[in-house]
Amino acid sequence: MQFLGSWATGGKGTLLHFSAGTLQTFNQHIQGTDADCEAGGLLLGSVHGGHLLIEQATVPTAWDKRFRYLFERMPFGHEAIALSRWTASQGTVRYLGEWHTHPEDHPHPSGLDRSEWTRLSAQRRDKRPMLAVIVGRQSLYVELVPSTGRGSVLIPVE
Repeated sequence: MQFLGSWATGGKGTLLHFSAGTLQTFNQHIQGTDADCEAGGLLLGSVHGGHLLIEQATVPTAWDKRFRYLFERMPFGHEAIALSRWTASQGTVRYLGEWHTHPEDHPHPSGLDRSEWTRLSAQRRDKRPMLAVIVGRQSLYVELVPSTGRGSVLIPVE
C-alpha cells in the first residue's frame, strides 16, 4: 500500500507531512492477514507554526501488549527514544502523537481510541492537540485531537 505523505485540515489551516521513514513504518505494520496483531507507537517530529513534520514513528516493543483488536503501548522503549530525539535535536523533535493499526481497509476510531486520545491530549505540556493516526489496510485515519475531545480530521493532499 502506498499512503500519501502530505495531509491537511479542510481549509488547509494545518498542513502535515509524514517522512518516508514514517510511512515505511506504517506499511510494515499493516494488518494484512487474520493472524496479524495491532501495532503502534509514538509520532515524533517538529512543529513549524501551525504545521507539523512527522519525522519518526516508533515501532512496537517487547513490552507492548498486542492483540488482533487491541494495542496497548507501554512506556518502556518508546519514551527513551522520544527523550533521546528531543535531546539530540535540542528540543526541536518532540512528541506529537500516537499511531496504531486496525484490521480494517478504511479505519475509524473506536470509543476506546477516542477516550485514550482525549486523555493523552489533556496530558500534553504544550497544550497542542495530539496527532492521532490509525493505519488501515488501504488508508490512514488522521486527526488532531484537542483535550476537549473530537478535533480536526485531516485529508490527504496530492
